[in-house]
Amino acid sequence: MKSLAELAAIREKMKDKVVLREGTNDIRIVVGMATCGIAAGARPVLNAFVEQVNSQGLSGKVTVTQTGCIGVCQYEPVVEVFQSDKEKVTYVKMTPEKVGRVIEEHIKNGKVVAEYTINNYKA
Repeated sequence: MKSLAELAAIREKMKDKVVLREGTNDIRIVVGMATCGIAAGARPVLNAFVEQVNSQGLSGKVTVTQTGCIGVCQYEPVVEVFQSDKEKVTYVKMTPEKVGRVIEEHIKNGKVVAEYTINNYKA
């Protein structure tokens, strides 16, 4: 069993990641984490978003959270971006490698990465 000091250190280290998943900020990034999404690789995508938002100091502006089935299983992993003043954007076939570009272009600069969206997906 871990000592109380070790458990407190682990709690402190993980606090930022938990807060990102619970916040109510201007931008919400929602990753589909139903069994279909998890099987397609959604967990590393979720982790990549959490890490990028945290490392780039965006936690005051962006919330990363998860949801169940989004309803388009053939396009998993699916990520939806909600902004209060804009239309929802649905990214499909997401990978951890694509996350950096979505953060940089869409979240930070307001330009949707069109080729990753459901409207522009080519099989």
